[in-house]
Amino acid sequence: MIGKGKSISHTQASMKYGWNQEKEAEIVYAQNIVGDSPQEISREFEQIQKLNEHCERNTLSFVLSPTIEDGRTLDQRKLGELTKDFMREMKLGERQAIAFVHQDREHKHVHLYVNRIDFDGRAYKDNFIGKRSQHAAERVAHEHQLTTVREVQLIREINLTDIRLEIKRRYELTMKQFKPETYKAYMRGMETNGVKAIPFINKQHKLQGFRFEFDGHSLKGSAVHRSMSMSNIGKQMAREHGLEKFKELNRAISLAKSPEPVQISLKLLKEIAQKVIKKSISKGMDIGY
Repeated sequence: MIGKGKSISHTQASMKYGWNQEKEAEIVYAQNIVGDSPQEISREFEQIQKLNEHCERNTLSFVLSPTIEDGRTLDQRKLGELTKDFMREMKLGERQAIAFVHQDREHKHVHLYVNRIDFDGRAYKDNFIGKRSQHAAERVAHEHQLTTVREVQLIREINLTDIRLEIKRRYELTMKQFKPETYKAYMRGMETNGVKAIPFINKQHKLQGFRFEFDGHSLKGSAVHRSMSMSNIGKQMAREHGLEKFKELNRAISLAKSPEPVQISLKLLKEIAQKVIKKSISKGMDIGY
């Protein structure tokens, strides 16, 4: 579960969003309020907030987001318990508060609004409230045996590692299977193998690199593997088909997204040439030249 928090001044507008019937909003928690509309509850908040006229951002706004899987098992009663325990962990005490669940999307989440001013006119200290909200949400998640944000991040990292490995595998298959001579042919080969290579064209109308879209992820080539940078892709094509032929075929490339042929920078061509020559020299030394 992920927790986010901040201090706000636009209480009524936020509550209207929280109590949005289009989002199938339902009240899951309420404390020290009697109103049954955003306008009435905002006025109740304002009556207490008049006890402390120095505090401008006088409402606390929190969002509690269980994972999609956890959200499927959480009904209104359980969400109310989570919210109550989050209030306790944040040491919010006896204040006015109301929470709504939004379930118009698969990702169920709770919007919680708490009066920053207590019944004695004291303002709740909101320093580092974002970080404190996250830590409180993690403690509540542990208590209720839900997935914590750190576990979510670990799962994402593991999944991303698998995605990188699969894109690289399909890149290697493309280079072996199609032996492309140009970046355009390389893009076609990658798409045939289920990975969309999206060219990045800079302001000078030069082809600068690729992003790779696969299974809902979008990654730069260098973020997948260093062998998938523009220069390293070019180096492999130049070694396969000859440096001069590569340079001739790739100086200008016609792409569907560009009305004019896209240029390859001289700097990039020189970098590829240097890598090919360096590799050739190294290979010659290895066999005893």
